[in-house]
Amino acid sequence: MKNIIIANWKCNPENLEKAGELLAKIKDKISDLSWSGKIDVVICPPFPYIACLNMEGTDIKLGAQDCFWEDKGAYTGEVSPLMLEDIGCKYVIIGHSERRKYQKETDQMINSKVKASLLRGLKTVLCIEGSSQIKDDLKDVSKESMGNLILAFEPIFAIGTGKPCSVDLALKENTEIRKIIGDSLPILYGGSVNSSNAKDYIEKANYNGLLIGGASLNPEEFFKIIASLEG
Repeated sequence: MKNIIIANWKCNPENLEKAGELLAKIKDKISDLSWSGKIDVVICPPFPYIACLNMEGTDIKLGAQDCFWEDKGAYTGEVSPLMLEDIGCKYVIIGHSERRKYQKETDQMINSKVKASLLRGLKTVLCIEGSSQIKDDLKDVSKESMGNLILAFEPIFAIGTGKPCSVDLALKENTEIRKIIGDSLPILYGGSVNSSNAKDYIEKANYNGLLIGGASLNPEEFFKIIASLEG
């Protein structure tokens, strides 16, 4: 199973020019690594930038930070899985802790988004704080449709705090998640990931990749994280 490294830019940077510059620096930094074919690298920028970023000459894939559960309709401000598919998105993040907190997203809403994203063939990254959320977030999701499902464990205390989860706790939660979903689906770790701890989450805590926030906005640090996993 290939490692998956997802850069969640969140509400950054503040304009398209800076977004293009950031992507160009990341592309330049990782161009000399032999990661292609070994690691899937995904950039999830804010919605307005997705269709505007130049992905030519790179194997980096595009993702979105959220989507709605309908393909079209009278849903002001929403973006559908169909629209994401149309502009070249391959991945979508669903249920991030910040959306659960600030947008008051419920497990029922997240469940609807997961179903819609999987139906459209998007690689759907379901963020959970713990294994207890899996039952509700994946309610009535058939095993046949789960081929593109990815889980991401993101402990709330580690999101944007600079206080990463211990490897032992991350391993324990990974084990609990595996008891529910089995061994076939990828599980990512997210929460204050940096180049010093990235490899430990993969090799010691048995994760299949990383969901990276703040460090993904620093091309040098993002490069170091990928480089640490290259071997």
